[in-house]
Amino acid sequence: MECATIVVPKNYRKPADGNLSIAISRRKATDPAKRQGVLLLNPGGPGGDGLLMPQGFKNDKVAGPFDLIGFDPRGTGRSSTLHCAEPPIVPLYETRPTDKQFAQIAADAEAMEKGCEAAGGGLRKYITTANTARDMDVIRAAIGEKKINYLGYSYGTLLGAVYGSLFPGGLNRSVLDASMHPDWQYYEQAKQVSVAARENFDALAAWMAERDSRYHFGKTQADVRTYLDGIRAKLAARPVAWPGEPGMPEIDGTWFDIILGGSGYRPAWALAAELIGQIRDAANNPAQAKLSPDAGKALKILYGNIKKTYNGVFPAVTCEAVWSKDPKGYEEQMRLFREKYPYGPGAMQAAPTNCSFAKSKPQEPLVDLKRKGYPVGLVVGAEFDPATQYDGSPAMAAALNNNLISVRDEGSHGQYGTNPCVTKKVDDYLIKGILPGSRVECEGAPRPDVPADGQAATRAKPAGSLAERAAAIAAQGHFDRRR
Repeated sequence: MECATIVVPKNYRKPADGNLSIAISRRKATDPAKRQGVLLLNPGGPGGDGLLMPQGFKNDKVAGPFDLIGFDPRGTGRSSTLHCAEPPIVPLYETRPTDKQFAQIAADAEAMEKGCEAAGGGLRKYITTANTARDMDVIRAAIGEKKINYLGYSYGTLLGAVYGSLFPGGLNRSVLDASMHPDWQYYEQAKQVSVAARENFDALAAWMAERDSRYHFGKTQADVRTYLDGIRAKLAARPVAWPGEPGMPEIDGTWFDIILGGSGYRPAWALAAELIGQIRDAANNPAQAKLSPDAGKALKILYGNIKKTYNGVFPAVTCEAVWSKDPKGYEEQMRLFREKYPYGPGAMQAAPTNCSFAKSKPQEPLVDLKRKGYPVGLVVGAEFDPATQYDGSPAMAAALNNNLISVRDEGSHGQYGTNPCVTKKVDDYLIKGILPGSRVECEGAPRPDVPADGQAATRAKPAGSLAERAAAIAAQGHFDRRR
């Protein structure tokens, strides 16, 4: 790749106030004779750095006719960075907090806001979606293009929609994959993560119930949930050690919720059920049963750690919308979510954030999203998407009057480059200009070939250790090649 730095105003309203640097990259079209311009890429976030993204698509069809352009948005990576001061204490993270813990969660959010404000250095209020979109238009001009084509994932879908709304003359074809909801900025978007986690858990529980003779969690979805909630209570009282992985925490009730809610990707269900079974056995028989080191490695590969970020972009950008200052409203929502949507991050997605304590007002209103003056684009959404709930994709398609590709029974985040059906339709659109139809569907990744009770097995037991199987599933993942 070729790399460069461009200079943009910190404040577009007052360009004389100072400048920022934006790191950009380019991988030139491998078929120059058929070159069709540039394809600008964004991985999402807010706060995702995209400088290396062109390398992730070097073997894809779009690498032929397009110069692939990556960039680190303002505040991230090799661009002018924004940081938050580390909170004085480790914030409380509890998927099912008690009423007594609400005050601590609010205090942690307020401390985070104070740390971000203290370290903002006069830059923080200019880290917004609209300003990043303005930077994108500077990138377009700097590389000598009249128009860009665009591919964005997750939050990158909102960024692409904002760019098209502000600079319709600069946008040609656009693909918005795993779309945010245009009306959920940002508290409702956060809560929907736990809604999706509950939907994914319910689907997994129903699948395991049909295979009770193999997994022994219960014969109905409701029985599975009741049984695993009982295991969760045991883990909350006496956590299970995470073996063989230095630095990983014990598996307590909160971690069990994260694992249960994070098992939405359909090909991972059989492995997830085995790992949950090992945790169950260790919780039921702490003196005799322990997690194996192989299980510890597999759990780390699939679920990792609770990510802690000190980059200030996410807590800055999410404050571009107005947040409620009413603590009672957040407490009411946390009570609802700990009961109804406790899996994955659970009630933490309904908790107040640093934005609930922001003293400064947003610099400008949110951009009114519309498509007027650039071609019809594609929005891609997957059922059971764990990060940007599926409902956001049809809503974004309707708001922009774009075409929609829906992926059935999927459970993962981001489809272009991983789902063959989606990839072909998007390639045909980006390269040939062929729209797939206003509303089309693709099949999601297949569920594991594990027979339900009373059915004959059709395939041998999966080969390899738990960790090897987890690594194979992770290799199908939906972020690595895009970062």
